[in-house]
Amino acid sequence: MTVLYIQLFFILFSSIIIFPSASPMKPKNNFAFSHPLLLLLLLLLLLLLLLSFTCFSPTFCVANDTITSEIFIKDPASLISSSSSFQLGFFAPPNSTSRYVGIWYNNIPSQTIVWVANRENPLKDASGIFTISKDGNLVVLDGDDTVLWSSNVSSSSKTNTSARILDSGNLVLEDNASGRILWESFKHPSDKFLPSMKFMTNTRTKEMIKLTSWNTPSNPSTGNFSVALEVVSLPEAVIWNNDDNVYWRSGPWNGQSFIGIPEMDSVYLSGFNLVIQNQEYTFSVPQNYSVEEFGSLFLTSQGNFVQSYWNPQERNWNFNWIAIQTECDYYGTCGAFGICNPKASPICSCLKGFKPKNEVEWNQGNWSDGCVRRTPLKCINSSAEGDEFLTVERVKLPYFVQWSDLGLTEDDCKQECLNNCSCNAYAYENGIRCMLWSKSDLIDIQKFESGGAALYIRLSYAELNDATDGKDKKWIDVAIAVPVTFIIFIIIVISFRWKYTTRTSDDERKGILELLKEDDMNHMIKDDIKHEDLPSYDYEELAIATNNFDTNNKLGKGGFGSVYKGKLLNGQEIAVKKLARTSLQGYEEFKNEVRLISKLQHRNLVRLFGYCMEREQQMLIYEYMPNLSLDNLIFGSSKHELLNWRQRFNIIDGIARGLLYLHRDSRVKIIHRDLKASNILLDQDLDPKISDFGMARILFGNEIQANTQRAAGTYGYMSPEYAMEGLFSEKSDVYSFGVLLLEIISGRKNTGFYRHEQALSLLEFAWKLWMEDNLIPLIEEAIYELCYQQEILRCIQVGLLCVQRFVNDRPNISTIISMLNSEILDLPSPKEPGFIGNGRPCESNSTESSQQNLNKDSVNNVTLTTIVGR
Repeated sequence: MTVLYIQLFFILFSSIIIFPSASPMKPKNNFAFSHPLLLLLLLLLLLLLLLSFTCFSPTFCVANDTITSEIFIKDPASLISSSSSFQLGFFAPPNSTSRYVGIWYNNIPSQTIVWVANRENPLKDASGIFTISKDGNLVVLDGDDTVLWSSNVSSSSKTNTSARILDSGNLVLEDNASGRILWESFKHPSDKFLPSMKFMTNTRTKEMIKLTSWNTPSNPSTGNFSVALEVVSLPEAVIWNNDDNVYWRSGPWNGQSFIGIPEMDSVYLSGFNLVIQNQEYTFSVPQNYSVEEFGSLFLTSQGNFVQSYWNPQERNWNFNWIAIQTECDYYGTCGAFGICNPKASPICSCLKGFKPKNEVEWNQGNWSDGCVRRTPLKCINSSAEGDEFLTVERVKLPYFVQWSDLGLTEDDCKQECLNNCSCNAYAYENGIRCMLWSKSDLIDIQKFESGGAALYIRLSYAELNDATDGKDKKWIDVAIAVPVTFIIFIIIVISFRWKYTTRTSDDERKGILELLKEDDMNHMIKDDIKHEDLPSYDYEELAIATNNFDTNNKLGKGGFGSVYKGKLLNGQEIAVKKLARTSLQGYEEFKNEVRLISKLQHRNLVRLFGYCMEREQQMLIYEYMPNLSLDNLIFGSSKHELLNWRQRFNIIDGIARGLLYLHRDSRVKIIHRDLKASNILLDQDLDPKISDFGMARILFGNEIQANTQRAAGTYGYMSPEYAMEGLFSEKSDVYSFGVLLLEIISGRKNTGFYRHEQALSLLEFAWKLWMEDNLIPLIEEAIYELCYQQEILRCIQVGLLCVQRFVNDRPNISTIISMLNSEILDLPSPKEPGFIGNGRPCESNSTESSQQNLNKDSVNNVTLTTIVGR
């Protein structure tokens, strides 16, 4: 075809040259370029000639994304997808002269290859051709027409096929007659997983779509590592070394995320999907992610699995997630029945009830032999001394799970394990139900700070109750008890002497005389929480730490008591929350906080050190926060300018991630019910810590919401359905978070009055500005900068979405985090907030507060507030 165009061009050009002019007045040797018809034909032929060369010059390839038997690409030509997202052509890896056919991002200056055709057979020079062969296959040919690579599919339409590079990065070979896709690069990937791709494993046919690493960064040939979806009993992602050695694993899929990837919810939040159909398991990423947002999942030549995205500002690839970050992430680091904790030293330890199989090797840091039981199982469950289970929280569940898919309850699951003498452990997750380990040792257990699952390990009764040391242990106990008792006696004598020689009030002296007169309520509370594995502090120890609860050490005061700063004898700074003696609701709050916080660990939750129950007093001991609580920095203080926008956004994001842990990542779903500025404490780095869990409640099982006869909370932060009907859910906390977000941005209290702005509450004011399409007046002047304007406006919109009147309209906390971090670009328009009439939430007839109890140091009616220097 190209030759024909050239011949026609020269014939026409020659005819123009020799064609005489129509005018007799002009010399015969004048060219007749003035003839319009001939000139038009010449231009058309010239255009056709140029188009025939479009696939031989990369400059012109933008107009073509298709290969046929007649249209092919020759090195260094390339094709570009219709929206210019991806480019298909020839390339040479760094530090290499070999040539390959591949696909890469078109709009990213740093060439990043996402797929390679002739991985095992590179071209030695620039003579390569990528075309469709006579049998309809895509092929890579060298200068001698030798086939170096082929799509290798069989089709009845052997000569009627074409190939296209799609905007998703997928190269497809199609039957032109039917439009059916005969072959696609997404089903034959290299080392990268793009957003529209799918991991697939068919347990019946053994077909598997997997990534394989490059040999080296300069050599695309197949390397040692591969990653795919493995289904033994439950699906999980696995990296193999040399095809058969497990190198890393994700833990089983629980319906929303992989249990062994605690970052999964916090990074990607939601939308991952795993579909099971006809024994075929297909895993895909959220559909709302674009190629630019998601980037790719990338299996490195060293066997690590990372998620990276292009940062246009830094002009570099950034990592969102890395599979192997510590030694504990490698498969089986601590061997059988060992547990790996990257925060511990050494990182490996045997599970309780187990000991190193090889003490010498273990002590030298070679943990591969693992651990063995100290005491054999009795394998009886009817006896009072039958086998029991030890709970290990927040772990990656072991490998080789035997899934019992009988629809068992958690109690049935436990009994199923007890009935099987070879069962070593069980676990129960709502998205999976019962999991048993009975065919193998417990391998690849990793301890997490948050996320993971609870594992119940089977131990003998004697082992679980520390009764294996016999008479020797009794003698040791006696030898320890005698001197300890003597020391305690001396301490008590010194304490009483100090107490009576210290200047105290009459009420304090009365408290000393009643040291042993704890009432029935104290005994009841102590019985309730004595098994919470939390240290108990002596009253005298706390009195010394706080200088006898001196008012100069008081950090704040609220409806349930006061908070004091203290310093223990070991130098540890603490905050002591001293509940009011007369408050029965305070007793309930006390028990609730101990029960909940003792089991929670997250960087955005305040840490509880212990408790004290003496002298008719209930006290909670927390970590001390050297900075102020949030309300003291953003409301009516000259210090509000200390918080710039980046710091405020970090606080907003941290609060959201703390809520995500409470709602989704902890073992039980916890609703805080009293989220407000005074309950957000700031550490030395101004990182937020959610505090005050006295009103918190647990939603069990599949509960979405619950109700209470008394609406406990703080006016201005309570959602309408909670204030009016006593209904609470995670969306109640979302409402409170939205109010708090708007307060942080505006520096105004929601319960303040803004009559000069024709609004009675912050929510009404914000809604008025939204309807007027003028949100700038809502932003506190101290943080407003033009470069942050769009980000701040986006956060205001998220806040308004959180405070919408109806529960179902509000996003969940995981979606909120995605919105805040621009992972969801298109935000919906908010509906009217949940204020009623005058802008204040409807008041409940029964609240856990009284206006009479309002203290001048408190910013609310209900719970402990105004923490001035926590």
